[in-house]
Amino acid sequence: MRAALLQMTSSDDPAENLATMRGMLSLAQGEGAQIALTPEVCNCVSMDRAHQAEVLRPEDEDEVLAGLRASAADLGIWVLAGSLAQKAEPPETRFVNRSFLIAPDGDIAARYDKMHMFDVQVSETETYRESSGYAPGGRAVLARTPLANIGLSICYDVRFAYLYRALAQAGAQVLTVPAAFSPGTGPMHWQPLLQARAIETGCYVLAPAQSGQHAAKAGRARKTYGHTMVISPWGEVLLDAGTEPGVFCVDLDMGAVDEARRKVPALTHDRRFEGPA
Repeated sequence: MRAALLQMTSSDDPAENLATMRGMLSLAQGEGAQIALTPEVCNCVSMDRAHQAEVLRPEDEDEVLAGLRASAADLGIWVLAGSLAQKAEPPETRFVNRSFLIAPDGDIAARYDKMHMFDVQVSETETYRESSGYAPGGRAVLARTPLANIGLSICYDVRFAYLYRALAQAGAQVLTVPAAFSPGTGPMHWQPLLQARAIETGCYVLAPAQSGQHAAKAGRARKTYGHTMVISPWGEVLLDAGTEPGVFCVDLDMGAVDEARRKVPALTHDRRFEGPA
């Protein structure tokens, strides 16, 4: 399985970001990729709720999603839209942060809403309250494809190991962690968390990332950490893309999943326990 990971510096203009992604997807297909993965909120990186309300659309009206579906069909490849910020279905008034797995015929094979909301104060100058603008999802999603069984997640989910264990025990061989990771936490936390999730589950971890200073027509511009990564089922870093935008291809062997789990079959060693009180 040949995967292409797109590292992007998305702006707060969805049409501009779609044009960028469609070009990058063509490059990925030209490099022989069978699946291409975009980062989190690849349609619009914005800190301004009013701007989001103006430019974001519900799923069935989202021109970015339609464009990515068209690219998947035109190119004949799988596309993981790492996540799109979208307006939710009524009566929910907040947005959703939704990942889409698109099949080579353009159909949506799976969708996942980010469960864990990034409500943190990293420093005196870096605070996020994602739950004020986004509604959390409540369902884990495993997509069974001819390439691999793929467990979907988004960014802050990576800190909650139980989600990935459940996905792996349900049959996941590949875990996707598209992200717009904070530069305040990234240097210490990003790689160790991805490696831990791979080692604990014996899965490949694919983590396409936003990177750099994001152009904003409205509100405060955001910065993200970058370092798109691929981690092997044994915990080896197969790709660290640094901080520049680009398309990065990696070949994955699903036999490595079986080998890692044969050596350390921890997914079968759960024990029930009592406490703590």
